Amino acid sequence: MDEYKIKSIEEGLTKIEFPEFDKVSSDAPVFYNPHMELNRDLSILALQVYQNEVQRDIDICDLFGGSGIRGIRYKNEVDGVGNVYINDISETANHYERHNIELNDLEDIEVHQHDASMFLRMKRGQFDVIDIDPFGTPSPFLDSAGYCAGRNSLLCVTATDTSALCGTYQEPCIRKYNAKPYKSEYCHETGIRILAGFVALTLSKYAKYIEVKMSHSTEHYMRLYIIVKKGSKRTDESLKNLGYISHCKNCLHRQTSQGLASSVEDVCPVCGEKLIHAGPLWLGDIQDGEFIQKMIDEAENKKINTKKQALKLLNSCLIESDAPITFYDIHRVCKSLKISASKLDLIFDEMKKEGFIAIKTHFNPLGIKTDASIKDLEKILIKLEPKD
Repeated sequence: MDEYKIKSIEEGLTKIEFPEFDKVSSDAPVFYNPHMELNRDLSILALQVYQNEVQRDIDICDLFGGSGIRGIRYKNEVDGVGNVYINDISETANHYERHNIELNDLEDIEVHQHDASMFLRMKRGQFDVIDIDPFGTPSPFLDSAGYCAGRNSLLCVTATDTSALCGTYQEPCIRKYNAKPYKSEYCHETGIRILAGFVALTLSKYAKYIEVKMSHSTEHYMRLYIIVKKGSKRTDESLKNLGYISHCKNCLHRQTSQGLASSVEDVCPVCGEKLIHAGPLWLGDIQDGEFIQKMIDEAENKKINTKKQALKLLNSCLIESDAPITFYDIHRVCKSLKISASKLDLIFDEMKKEGFIAIKTHFNPLGIKTDASIKDLEKILIKLEPKD
């Protein structure tokens, strides 16, 4: 273990050491991704809100430990944590996980070396929180997570294969998530909904259903925080949130179809062109305003390095919690109209003045979530086109 040059970093209240490597990849001797610090900071807030709500010590599974940073931070920085179980198939990772636990002078953290899915199946019902943060797709591990997750537990899921979920590569998305993506201007939202829909369907075989508390798409990854509920009737009811988004690439109209086996229109009702379908995916809520507000409040009690970025994202997600599904990219619509775009604030003001919902989205700085039709939006954009 001594042949590596050791790097030391600090996140929040936690210090860890691990072998230095040239670039973030699965080939690193021990995996640590500095670009995921925001992800971990938000997780600290989400787990604290969850612990506050259940009002007891929570046991946590960090399924892909790597350097141990995530599981160690949970024990070190979240109040009311009981046992933390850090798992990694790599013996070298296990060595540094143990080293970093000692470095932070922590107890009640167990280090395990198992295949991730096998580890979950061995520990059925033992965890209040399961955090799945793999290098790539979480898809192969969600079945075991569904088997393992207890009633009212928190399931945290990261996916870094955004090119599949967003539709750059269709076949891998169909293979991994049993859903057809589409690369539209709102493909990151579609990706989140495909991921949530896949989690919902996977857990449903165990008579478990999901409540999405918070979700976000940031840089190269997507992240879901889900409360797992139990009961066959409620699960059946919840699956009605699955459906399809249909998109017209000619006029940019889009519509949703509720239900896994619902009939889906093939012709655009606005311009008559052929519609393209994405799904099945989750058409239910992907943000819970009450939960997110508690995360924002909790940020005042925690030491997080990405606080400014975290609060900006959380406030955006809070506003989006009441927003319609999908959004329009203003520049994309203006391009199709062959006009120049007015200032965003003017567009938002005009839409609200005309009685439409108009909400910004964290998915795209030029995006607008609205209940206006494409034709309504076009009229407003034409009306506001700069004349000089």
